[in-house]
Amino acid sequence: MPVNLSIKRVPDKLVRRLRARAKANQRSLQGELMSILENEASMLSLEEALRRIDRLGFQTPDEATRIIRRERDARSRR
Repeated sequence: MPVNLSIKRVPDKLVRRLRARAKANQRSLQGELMSILENEASMLSLEEALRRIDRLGFQTPDEATRIIRRERDARSRR
């Protein structure tokens, strides 16, 4: 079941930046905040990413970088 969250005492400067970002992305402020939360919540921690890379047995950083970027880009398209 969805819940309502609130953030108190958000500085005016941050609110202006968030509103500008929402406008640039053609979203409401609520939609922009939801997008930010979804993206951040789905990100792998560095520790998780390193474990995954180790498990896959990559030999070079370039291989790992390509995989991480591909997964990140796939998440951002959702």
